[in-house]
Amino acid sequence: MAETVERRQGALSRRGLLSGAAVLAFVGLAGCGKEEKTAEPPETPDGPPKGSLEWAVAGPWRAQDKARDAARHPMETLRFFGLQPRMTVVEFWPGSGWYTEILAPYLAEGAGKYVAAGFQTGPGADPSQVQLAAAFQQRFTTDERLYGEIELSAFGPTSGPVTAAGTADMVLFMRNIHAWMAAGIAEKAFADAWAALRPGGVLGVEQHRLGPEQDQDPAAANGYVQEAFVRQLAAEAGFAFVAASEINANERDTKDHPFGVETLPPTSLTAPRGSAPNPAFDRSKYDRIGESDRMTLRFRKPE
Repeated sequence: MAETVERRQGALSRRGLLSGAAVLAFVGLAGCGKEEKTAEPPETPDGPPKGSLEWAVAGPWRAQDKARDAARHPMETLRFFGLQPRMTVVEFWPGSGWYTEILAPYLAEGAGKYVAAGFQTGPGADPSQVQLAAAFQQRFTTDERLYGEIELSAFGPTSGPVTAAGTADMVLFMRNIHAWMAAGIAEKAFADAWAALRPGGVLGVEQHRLGPEQDQDPAAANGYVQEAFVRQLAAEAGFAFVAASEINANERDTKDHPFGVETLPPTSLTAPRGSAPNPAFDRSKYDRIGESDRMTLRFRKPE
């Protein structure tokens, strides 16, 4: 009874941070199946030792995405979370695989395991998410020599476990909590992460950060979430807060953009999502800001 009252009080306290209106749910599809390819992982002569995190970040297979490293700080972020090569790591909603192309080769070389908990398959799935999931599957399950044997699962409103209970060493939420708030599944995300992690396991969070003086939309329609709200979601699920880092902070981000966080790079909207681009929209201000201001938080599932 005491635990129930405590959880109810926590939920009431968290809801006190909220104001605004809800938006449409954000759900999709996770693919399955793979085809093995025999090519060896690319070598990097005179570069970092093969299998190191430096090697995975510098990998030539990342040629199209390296330009964003200066804004996303993958090396520093993953080190802050405590990534190790033999870990089992679950990434919720990996999208097009920006972090997958680092994590999967690194874990494959280190005898670890990468689990992609992608969009949930189901009736009414967003076609763009279905397409994204299919592209992810095609890219990351047809080159096992480089990416290893990736485990595909799903996370969504009615999804089951993202992996076997209590087997993950680390779960990553990389800039998706606002989407789960929109879909009404943020609490489920934290609960599913808790179930997947072993005692002592790490939950790493990177999320667009709303200023503490700004009102929190319960659906996070602009893509920004208060750090206090994220911490309380984690606490309600049972997680202990470990540390915060300013690795991904950006003090230039005013968080009041006309099309939300997607006004900023890399999405760089010039009109509301779903509308035709507006060639007359002046992007100079938003390009100078760069990518969003983001919290980077580390939580632990108590032993």
